[in-house]
Amino acid sequence: MVVKITVAAIIKLKEMARKDAQIPRIDADIAGGCGVSVKFSLVLDEPRRNDTIIEYEGVQLRLDHFTKRYLDEETQIDYLEDRGFIVGDSFASSACSIEID
Repeated sequence: MVVKITVAAIIKLKEMARKDAQIPRIDADIAGGCGVSVKFSLVLDEPRRNDTIIEYEGVQLRLDHFTKRYLDEETQIDYLEDRGFIVGDSFASSACSIEID
């Protein structure tokens, strides 16, 4: 799995890390009856014991095994002032790649 993080997202994550003791986490919101719909978001949360940790430029992102299994092989994270963090949407940008085992 590869997580690509745009420069705008890294800047905002660094800003958040200086202000808050909580850790940014990629979270999956599952909905649906017959079909399953998954929406990803970035939330501030406490660290959990079995988290997968993604670190880039001194910023840590975490995700649990439940969320990790729903992520695409390549997931992108961007930040837009009017929409906040966008996780998993396709967009063209210059992003940094992080390999997750």
